[in-house]
Amino acid sequence: MLKRMWMAPDRGRLRLRHAARAVVGIGLAVTFSGLVSHSLAAAVAGGLAALLALFTVTDAQVRDQALTTSLLPVVGFPVLALATALHGHPLARDLAFLAVVCAGVYARRWGPRGHALGIFAFMAFFMAQFLHAVPGQLPELFTAVTLSLITSSAVRFGAWCYERRLPVPVVPALEGSGGLARATTRQAIQATAAGAFALGIGHLLSADRWYWAVGTVWWIFVNTASRGETLVRGFRRVLGTVAGIPAGLLIAVPLHGDTSLTAVLVAVCVFGIFYTAAVSYSWMVFFVTVMAGLLYGLLGVLNPELLVLRLTETGAGALGAALAVGLVLPVTLHATTDAWVQRALRCVHVCTAEAAARLAGSPAADPAPRVTELEAVLGRVRLSLAPLVHPLNPLRARKARARQILALLDLCAREVRGLAAVAADPDASHDARLDAACRRVEAAVLALAQRGQDRRELLAAPAHAPHHHPGAEAALSHLHVLERALTELAAPLHTSPRAPLVTA
Repeated sequence: MLKRMWMAPDRGRLRLRHAARAVVGIGLAVTFSGLVSHSLAAAVAGGLAALLALFTVTDAQVRDQALTTSLLPVVGFPVLALATALHGHPLARDLAFLAVVCAGVYARRWGPRGHALGIFAFMAFFMAQFLHAVPGQLPELFTAVTLSLITSSAVRFGAWCYERRLPVPVVPALEGSGGLARATTRQAIQATAAGAFALGIGHLLSADRWYWAVGTVWWIFVNTASRGETLVRGFRRVLGTVAGIPAGLLIAVPLHGDTSLTAVLVAVCVFGIFYTAAVSYSWMVFFVTVMAGLLYGLLGVLNPELLVLRLTETGAGALGAALAVGLVLPVTLHATTDAWVQRALRCVHVCTAEAAARLAGSPAADPAPRVTELEAVLGRVRLSLAPLVHPLNPLRARKARARQILALLDLCAREVRGLAAVAADPDASHDARLDAACRRVEAAVLALAQRGQDRRELLAAPAHAPHHHPGAEAALSHLHVLERALTELAAPLHTSPRAPLVTA
């Protein structure tokens, strides 16, 4: 498992660059915050703000990322001020925390920007509890957060800017017209119910660290869109926490609060968080847990009992999330998965059309951005199907069906990438047979989307080509494999999920 995680494909070394840039950006942010405020609490707040800005802001365009980053304090500062003002009023504080949870999850309906702002608002309230902040500390906390956001943004958008277009779908594909039919509305209610459960259990476990349970609920619900996804994410969070607690003890206790060594190890944890986030949620949580242990050691409150309490609170939060997604307005795995698969198929269709237009001589057609979008959507399909392909899933028929869907969609993506590469060749001339092949691919996609629509009107007899260009031959090969993969997808997509899968 460890080898597979660290050796996972890293196309363009994006994960490596993302993690390295995070270490630089967060390290500089913490340094400047500490120098200006001379306060450990302000340095922690600044580091957390920089981490969130670099981790959660995922808009497609760089200018949109910059705008979202600039809006983080607009949302976070009022929440932070509210949390400190309610420090001595437990009931009002708890109700306000649940309101922030509900609003933060509901904000996902506005895409990546709403997602990032919702997370920052929640973590502003959480940070106030972690630091036991009071109103008198607000000026230094505001200063530290502002300075950290400026510093990390200077690294991200200035010194080390490599992003151009990163389509990361975070809003659930399953969206109704409004009200309780909308997935984000259902999830906001679920997260609030789970947060209330976790908050109550958290108070029973600890009067000082109760917020850990609510934090667990929050991070379990982030980037999930169905009951199955949430359950698997909760399991993985507990697993990562269980592994991280003894590691945190072994690493942090011998340091005895040494600032320099702790800073180096925190930087290692930050690198691990960013490098593993895209491929393993359990490993990401492991590094988060170790980093929390190091920070508590720096604050002088680390002991085995504290980390055991953290594990217990994590279990309470995971239990609350599981009960909420199972009992409160559940969003089924099948409906969510089907919506993401249909979105992936539409991407395949658009990629094929763009490539065909480029081969036909259109200078405006460019399949490359569409291929990038397809990769992002397929990542979301894999996340959606993760509960079905999980080793602990006892439903063999559904597991086999999910694996076949993933294999065929991966094959589609590979052929689309090859087709786009051929289309990018300026010497690849148009072949009349390409039009017929593209129409057959379009028909296959529509048949999957509309379940058996008559395809005859979309099929055209292959036209005779006066000459065969190597580029056209390669494109035809990709289109033929793509058409076959789409045809084979009909079996797992259009039969009962519980029926045994019959293969040719």
